[in-house]
Amino acid sequence: MSLSALHIYNEEWDRRLHEVQVSKGDLNRLIMDYLVIEGYKSAAEEFAQEAGVVPPVDFESIESRMKVREALQRGDVEDAIVRVNELNPQILDTNHALFFHLQQQKLIEYIRQGRVLEALQFAQEELAQLGEHSPEFLSELERTMSLLAFEHSTSTPSAIADLLSPAQRMKTAGEVNAAILESLDQGKEVKLVQLVKLLSWGQGTLKEHAEFPKVRDIGFS
Repeated sequence: MSLSALHIYNEEWDRRLHEVQVSKGDLNRLIMDYLVIEGYKSAAEEFAQEAGVVPPVDFESIESRMKVREALQRGDVEDAIVRVNELNPQILDTNHALFFHLQQQKLIEYIRQGRVLEALQFAQEELAQLGEHSPEFLSELERTMSLLAFEHSTSTPSAIADLLSPAQRMKTAGEVNAAILESLDQGKEVKLVQLVKLLSWGQGTLKEHAEFPKVRDIGFS
């Protein structure tokens, strides 16, 4: 029988799945990883006590990280920068792209609030010199400054309108969150998400050679 003709039936597939041994400790560590990265400090503390799992980071760092994210989500970039520096000043000193994106977000907030003169001064004094050293930064700065041309317009072009959306704040907050986690030697992406991606890749590869029940076809009782 050729490999392409293989057909694995539900019963056989289910039996093979149940033969895979996953320890409770491994599952507990996956749960803790999720709680830490997503910032559920109280839940992580309770789970650590109940399951006897040693957290990969200090619980206080979780709260500090979440305060940074909350500051960015409400548009208070200055507060976020202060909090990041309190956690680890090396984060912004060594990550020039992250520092630029925080400054860019601050410029966006000036424009959002209609503080045009402050936006122009900030762009000239703080961001222009950063753009001079990187074509990518300069392009992003020019795109951000384009918002000023549509300050009183009811229809900002979609090519730049996304800069004023909540998703832009979330994007910046996510980048900062990842940098903080990296500084703590903690993974930047939830391991459960990585496993789902691996599962999707594995199924995509296997279906080229065999017929088998996909995870979406398997019922769990």
